[in-house]
Amino acid sequence: MEHEEYAAHDAVGLAALVRDGEVSAAELMNAARARTDAVNETLNAVVVDVEPPVTGEQGADGPFAGVPFLVKDLHQDVAGYPTSGGSRSLMTTPAGEHADVVRRWLDAGLAVFGKTNSPEFGAKGITEPVAFGATRNPWHTDHTPGGSSGGSAAAVAAGIVPCAGASDGGGSIRIPASACGLFGLKPSRGLVNAGPARGEPLGGTATDGVVSRSVRDTAAMLDVLAGAAPWSPYLPATPATSYADEVGQDPGTLRIGLCTASAINPTPDPEALAAATAAGELLESLGHHVDVLDRAPVDDAALAQDFLTSWFAYCAFSVDEAKRVSGSGDSGFEDDTLTMAALGRATSPVDLIRSIENRHTHVRRLAEFHESYDLLLTPTTATPPPRIGAFEAPAPIRLAQRALLTARAASVLRLTPIVDQMITQNLGWVPYTQLANLTGRPAMSVPLHWTPSGLPIGTQLVGRLGSDGLLLRVAAQLEQARPWADRRPPV
Repeated sequence: MEHEEYAAHDAVGLAALVRDGEVSAAELMNAARARTDAVNETLNAVVVDVEPPVTGEQGADGPFAGVPFLVKDLHQDVAGYPTSGGSRSLMTTPAGEHADVVRRWLDAGLAVFGKTNSPEFGAKGITEPVAFGATRNPWHTDHTPGGSSGGSAAAVAAGIVPCAGASDGGGSIRIPASACGLFGLKPSRGLVNAGPARGEPLGGTATDGVVSRSVRDTAAMLDVLAGAAPWSPYLPATPATSYADEVGQDPGTLRIGLCTASAINPTPDPEALAAATAAGELLESLGHHVDVLDRAPVDDAALAQDFLTSWFAYCAFSVDEAKRVSGSGDSGFEDDTLTMAALGRATSPVDLIRSIENRHTHVRRLAEFHESYDLLLTPTTATPPPRIGAFEAPAPIRLAQRALLTARAASVLRLTPIVDQMITQNLGWVPYTQLANLTGRPAMSVPLHWTPSGLPIGTQLVGRLGSDGLLLRVAAQLEQARPWADRRPPV
């Protein structure tokens, strides 16, 4: 199967070809591997080869039977293969069992033949781990594909697979979807189970999903992933029919609040503003009511502080857990990771619990917004995708960081420019996405805008709790009005 024919289909379309006998699963896998060989040396998207491909015993009759698939090398465990999380400390520690999401993908018939690059423990909105090196954006290889699902997004945009595993703890599905011209939906909290090895990653703010070229792929994948397991912490509500059935349904006439204001980045790039404004105009042309808001519906500066407080504590846990499992010392981790872990250890239990309890305040403020509006519309990111290496700390900061880590003076870290540098590099270009994680609301990035230089920048829509189906209806409406799946990067 030639690449042009392979890349012309989404995952739903490829599965239909296999069912109809027009192509075999082996031919699809050969096409996927050939494309990997052609572009991965440039992009560095796939960092673990799974050979032979892993398939599920129950997958022969699944909705995606025979379709090649990649999973993210973070929490998406494939039994017998390491899940490094982008960390040198875990590169040789194999997983003992499949993660639930991986098992569901296998039971749906997908054939997993590789794992994609991620920043260390998913802690950045870029994908440049020391362990594997930087992943590059297929639209312009000097730029990042975003993160932390940057490897998956680069692989999908470059046509290695039509859809790939991703996850989102602070924007990690939506950010790379925006950077790579893809569709990305972060599901509602509790809808996708994280087990069996984990309960609620990041205290329930993180979830698994996919990045894709088509809305119907994401919808059909959500049908595969949604629902409880015996060890799930919640019994989520799912639609009476299916998420796939939402695609093409009329969303009705919606009230949408458009907001580009951010206390974290008060001067978004003009291209981010143009992307959101154009999306608002398109939605109005489709019959929806769009109001421009002069301020965010929540205190985003306070939300960022609560997000980072929890994130640093979770990073400390991740480092300690990796050391326990692998026996690695500090040399197995990046300096930025060790700095975040040190800040987490320096956080008092009271401050940590306060940051967690503050989530309810943000939930209430967003719920008040949703009393008047069905959806919140923002840019997905505040800038187009930055260049590779743009967030590398200056030499004086790196030297100070290492000196303080050597001295284990975590309390002093708060008095240095290091924290400001880390906040800038982590949140400055992605100030809009953490809201949906802390509040547990579904949110999506839709690829409607490209800059004059050819870089994508997405538009985010955030819905009420459980409005995943409505978001899919709106996304499909936008996809039909301004199709994007046939746009191809130059790589």
